[in-house]
Amino acid sequence: MGPFTMEHRVVMAPLTRMRSSEGNVPNEMMAEYYGQRTTQGGLIIAEATPVSPYGFGYAGSPGIFTQAQVDGWRKVVKAVHDKGGFIFLQLWHVGRQSHPLLQPGNVDPVAPSAIQAEGDAYAQTGPVAFGMPRALELAEIPGIVESFRQGAELAKEAGFDGVEIHGANGYLPDQFLQDGTNKRTDAYGGPIENRARFLLEITHAAISVWGQGRVGVRLSPSSSYGSMHDSNPRATFGYVAKQLDALGLAYLHVVEPRVKGNETIDEDAEPVAVQYLRTLFKGPMIAAGGFHLLSAEALLARGDADMVAFGRAFIANPDLPRRLRDDLPLNAYDRDTFYGGNAQGYTDYPFVGGQIAMA
Repeated sequence: MGPFTMEHRVVMAPLTRMRSSEGNVPNEMMAEYYGQRTTQGGLIIAEATPVSPYGFGYAGSPGIFTQAQVDGWRKVVKAVHDKGGFIFLQLWHVGRQSHPLLQPGNVDPVAPSAIQAEGDAYAQTGPVAFGMPRALELAEIPGIVESFRQGAELAKEAGFDGVEIHGANGYLPDQFLQDGTNKRTDAYGGPIENRARFLLEITHAAISVWGQGRVGVRLSPSSSYGSMHDSNPRATFGYVAKQLDALGLAYLHVVEPRVKGNETIDEDAEPVAVQYLRTLFKGPMIAAGGFHLLSAEALLARGDADMVAFGRAFIANPDLPRRLRDDLPLNAYDRDTFYGGNAQGYTDYPFVGGQIAMA
């Protein structure tokens, strides 16, 4: 993967946990958490990290736009590198998936178009419905692209091995991509070439800092989270995959379609899975989305992806790669402790044998 050689194909997915200290600064508890989940030659993608004070949708998330945050992330990176692991930082801007309570000066969140999303942001006071965004002025967009470049620069200063552009889950780059949320008529709206411009510009900006082989991109072509939809997702994300293929990425990270209970995703649209994008993107690929041991092995055996990212299983099992390798039982996760809080449900999950190892 770029200049890196993985010892196994189990990736820790980026997971929002909202455990940072005041000022959105990574802390010792976060360093312990990531250190616990590090394996020799394994890849961790650190949690989604706003590149701007205006990029937050979840209070308590760590940022990457101040020197204090850089210094905090250094502790996390050291904990991972001390155990021989690799760690990328996921660069984030939530766009419309926010609320004035999470914005400096309580201003409205921004989006490509003034269309409100369904769902909740997480303020200090608890969940709040996403606010009505205002459409970005054309002259404002270069400044946001620059904030991603600066975030990439600060991630490099903090010692990360690379960065991932969060282009998935209905956040700002995804809002530009999909025509259900992008109604612009300027250079960033209309045909897919224009709607993909923002994602490609921020990817180029990150590559200008890191070079090839150290920048990844995450996409979720079939996700409807945040009331996302596109009239032709295969064409939209197929175009994006082809464009990204030419950039020498470290990897393309794709969130697979998932079935929720007896509900399927939009039945009118054919799911856009990693198997399809694999035909268009020739570099390393990571698949994510509800995998277990057998489904992950089957995906790899088909050659549909090179690595598989696990989320909830990694939260509850700091030694997940070992458990998968040896087909050992997994700890159950506690959903109530996913977002915010203290060490409970964060650094106190037991390793094989019952002990809780320090980072």
